[in-house]
Amino acid sequence: MKAAVLFSGGKDSTMATYKAIESGWDVEYLVSMISENPESYMFHTSNIHLTELAAEAMNIPILRANTPGIKEDELVDLKRVLIDLKGRGVDAIFSGALASSYQKSRIDKICQDLSLKSLAPLWHVDPFRYMKEIIELEFETILVSVSAEGLDESWLGKTLDLELLDKLLSLHEKYGIHLAFEGGEAESLVLDCPIFKKRIKIQEIEKIWKRDSGYINIRKAFLEDK
Repeated sequence: MKAAVLFSGGKDSTMATYKAIESGWDVEYLVSMISENPESYMFHTSNIHLTELAAEAMNIPILRANTPGIKEDELVDLKRVLIDLKGRGVDAIFSGALASSYQKSRIDKICQDLSLKSLAPLWHVDPFRYMKEIIELEFETILVSVSAEGLDESWLGKTLDLELLDKLLSLHEKYGIHLAFEGGEAESLVLDCPIFKKRIKIQEIEKIWKRDSGYINIRKAFLEDK
């Protein structure tokens, strides 16, 4: 069975790709929606340009499509891409949805309309166990944006490891931060994982911080042998 994965380069879409392959699906394509709106309701925008490197690292073709990122209208742009994928013989669409009913319900509806399977292997996973699994599987994951009380500029660029997870657990207890950042508290980027044949090496970054939130803009990166 052929599948495609809605892919942003972050931990959830990369894990969804991993789970699809682990389950025996033939992942034919990755799909990245390039939103002009950084506040897109549907799509991850931080360092989305690096999805091409991640796709090359996995040796999976990637389809990239632009969208103005207007709420609800961006679903029309996504549907256009999924129609193309169905024409290429794709049977199922995987997503990294964790707990956002807004995103999952809309992906489900488009897939239902097109007679495609909508699969979300991470849906309603326990956040702590999930983050621990990411670490145990040796996903090299960094934080590329933060926007929550307790997450200051020093968190930008930090690698997700057991020490960081302990700190997140403390912040969860104090401020209610979602341990897997499903509330938009942070965004991530995977530099390496078991399904990468090469790893992403960052060369040049720019940190932007405004009052109580910020992000990393990765200006240069390349693939290196593992």
